[in-house]
Amino acid sequence: MNCAFCGNKLIIEKKVMKNDECPHCSRDLRCCRQCKFYDLHAYNDCKEVMAERVVDKERSNFCEYFVPRGSSLEIASKEQDAKEALEALFKK
Repeated sequence: MNCAFCGNKLIIEKKVMKNDECPHCSRDLRCCRQCKFYDLHAYNDCKEVMAERVVDKERSNFCEYFVPRGSSLEIASKEQDAKEALEALFKK
């Protein structure tokens, strides 16, 4: 993933914890700006409709829907969503 603040490439090998920081700019990694669901055009700036509202999008939080933007976890999630959509489409 790339840090949303400094743009440097980060290699995420494990779950991002609340206290994890970018080694380049020391900004929080587990925050809305670093999440795949972050979207300025969505309600509460989040595409995940079940997520609770977070006021400060640049600070660490405990959101249970957090997925690092651009990580392998995000790619796996997209693949799973596509498979589920196809199964729903062709379901008898």
